[in-house]
Amino acid sequence: MRVTINQSTVELVQGDITTQDTDAIVNAANASLRGGGGVDGAIHRAGGPQILEECKTIGGCKTGDAVITTGGELPARHVIHTVGPVYRGGREGEAELLASAYRRSLEVASENGLSSVAFASISTGAYGYPVAEASRIALRTVMEYLRAHTDISLVPFVLFSAADFEVYKEALAELTAG
Repeated sequence: MRVTINQSTVELVQGDITTQDTDAIVNAANASLRGGGGVDGAIHRAGGPQILEECKTIGGCKTGDAVITTGGELPARHVIHTVGPVYRGGREGEAELLASAYRRSLEVASENGLSSVAFASISTGAYGYPVAEASRIALRTVMEYLRAHTDISLVPFVLFSAADFEVYKEALAELTAG
């Protein structure tokens, strides 16, 4: 499923983010940028030690912010590392922090002249953010950014599971209806 926003395409893909041949993929990182489980661990394993070595020189990343490194051995030239919020019931600013993680990732891409950026579903694994709520925040934030900026031409959301893919499909249909 895909939609066009200005001159940009947002698409949903079921698959493995580490295989995406885009200018950058976005890593759902932890604040230390030292690798971890889930998407973070998969990106570090597939990209090789260059990514971790560069992360060590950055010194961390705050929740809702984003930084960029090499893509190492990945097909993507760069990895944008963003730290999403741990879900604590939705009453501690999680929605704003999650939106900020997506927005800052796109801003970092723009600042570095990148035109294609692939996202996983940020904060919905170990950080416990409900996928239905997170998908709407993610898609709405990306679509708002693309309405105001024309430098990024392709934003695939790469969902590993069929269940997450379906939830994102429903959210995208709702956000583009009417």
